[in-house]
Amino acid sequence: MSVITIERKVLEKNDEIANINRTLLKENKILTLNLVSSPGSGKTSILEQTIDHLKDKIKLSVIEGDVQTDFDAQRIARHGVPVVQIVTRGGCHLDAPLIRDAMVKIGIENLDLLVIENVGNLVCPANYDLGEDMKVVVISTTEGDDKPLKYPAMFRNASVLIINKVDLLPYVNCSLQELRKNALQINPKLEIFETSCTTGAGIELWCGWILQHLSK
Repeated sequence: MSVITIERKVLEKNDEIANINRTLLKENKILTLNLVSSPGSGKTSILEQTIDHLKDKIKLSVIEGDVQTDFDAQRIARHGVPVVQIVTRGGCHLDAPLIRDAMVKIGIENLDLLVIENVGNLVCPANYDLGEDMKVVVISTTEGDDKPLKYPAMFRNASVLIINKVDLLPYVNCSLQELRKNALQINPKLEIFETSCTTGAGIELWCGWILQHLSK
């Protein structure tokens, strides 16, 4: 019982700060996306291609979350956009206070889009509101087609699903039709994109969707 009480207090405090983050981001008319996935889904590659498509059209910044290194932040920085790395030192998710501090460091004035790349994990990030507009869950075809059934909370709390690495479908045991059916069974409102960072398939559609949803 005491563990449940502590967890509730932590989440209540997190939600309080998440609401402050959300208010600040909305006041500045910034679309904020929280990218979540298991490790190896390719969300950093999707983010790199997204930046290359949009950086000449809008002002965007990135907050990178990782367990130990700043490798992903170095990759993002090479694309010429501001990025702040949060190293959680073993923590399996980002929380609202971490995002609040990163927002101060990165400076959100005049931004159109803020992308938060969460720590690779499909469990804990589902429970933590960061103040984002929506969660975007990324899975790859190499993970199989039953991931939504194994991690329903994440798919229930997300607004968008990106199915990545579709170029590998001929070589993996994954049915695109079954994957879409399982995801929509959990959350019928999911918007779904199919992408490949190798061929570039689907990236244009995904970036077009972002432009349509900008707050400004």
